[in-house]
Amino acid sequence: MKRARTLFATAVGLAAALSLTACSTSAGTGSGATALTFMTFETPALTATFWDSSISDAQKQVPGISVKKIVSPDADRDKYAKQLQASGQFPDVLSSITPKDFIGAGLLQPYDRKWLEEHFTDPDGNAIQGKSYIPPTNSQIIPMIFYNKKIFAAHHLEVPTTWDQFMTVVRTLRKAGVTPLQMAGAEPWAAACPLSGLITADVLGKNPDWVKDRYAGTVKFTDANMVAAVGKYRELVTAGGFDKGALGVNYNDANTQFLAGKSAMYPMGSWLIGLIPPADAADFGTFLLPSAGGGTVVPFNTGGTTSVSAKSADVPKAMDFAKAWSLSRTNLKTLIETDGAFPMLKDVPFDSFGAKVTPVYTEAYAYVTGDARKVSAFGEVNNDDALPAGLVDQFNALAQKLFTDSDVKGQLAAFDTAWDKAAK
Repeated sequence: MKRARTLFATAVGLAAALSLTACSTSAGTGSGATALTFMTFETPALTATFWDSSISDAQKQVPGISVKKIVSPDADRDKYAKQLQASGQFPDVLSSITPKDFIGAGLLQPYDRKWLEEHFTDPDGNAIQGKSYIPPTNSQIIPMIFYNKKIFAAHHLEVPTTWDQFMTVVRTLRKAGVTPLQMAGAEPWAAACPLSGLITADVLGKNPDWVKDRYAGTVKFTDANMVAAVGKYRELVTAGGFDKGALGVNYNDANTQFLAGKSAMYPMGSWLIGLIPPADAADFGTFLLPSAGGGTVVPFNTGGTTSVSAKSADVPKAMDFAKAWSLSRTNLKTLIETDGAFPMLKDVPFDSFGAKVTPVYTEAYAYVTGDARKVSAFGEVNNDDALPAGLVDQFNALAQKLFTDSDVKGQLAAFDTAWDKAAK
């Protein structure tokens, strides 16, 4: 799962935080066992119980290790990992970090190519300059538009396939006193989901190599097509697509409001599927943001979890544990059921996991297995299309700024400057 949330600003009290959030799990290992640390994070779907059981399951495949779980205070794993590194406590294995923020300093160990080709349907899904620092175990769509079927039916609305139709749905709902779009705007990563979706659909949908072209300097954020795509975000804001107080709503509350029928649609990553109660699943559906050029564009992210520290005292053991964790069918079954993950293990049929899924999952998974065009979800991937180190946070902040600032081109010009600085 890819999510980032605001973390406490400094490393003051870090040692105390570690003592409170770290616990050790051993699988019958003796006192001579190799001690590893594994940085995790918790969400409503990925609970402490999930991490404990997943660690235990992976340890069974790697004799002679003990694993200490270090829990990030919230889901901003990158910032926490940097604090740990600054204090000399960089973990041996890390969950769902952004590799580009760490490989420049030589902190991560790449996975060997043969292992990737042996086990995964897309071995290069997370490749950065030919090396992968996160195994391509699963995939996500970021964002999808989740919608409440009962609300749509009550207002005689159909799933839109063009932008004009989408805006008609938004205006109809707002006129009827219904919140058209849910937003967890208090958390920058969530505020950026609709903006990322618009850029992916309209810009990367036409030019899948746009991010690579931006690195090469042949395109800019102030180009007309990007300004138009981002302008749609402002169009949604001014049309009342989001509640005025959306920037004050956190992720958990946003989920609760949407699932309780307080809003009609919700641009969010496919992991939301895991939070929809099976008993209520028939009331919800999914679709993708309509693209400017027509046709379906899937904002795709090749997921995965475990990155390995190149500075570990025992890199081979850390790598063995990370591989075991990634290949565990028990872990993937849980991720399918609770986090909406779409598995990408080679020669492993979906039904072999024994996962219980809802119609919402099946509907979304069809975008992954079908013929719809998949492009990198802007700002959400961990491959060559990833943003420069540190720039994801600035993109997320940009989404919050644009909620109240109508100067789209001015904000994008500032982002061009930030990109050029970060890319150096």
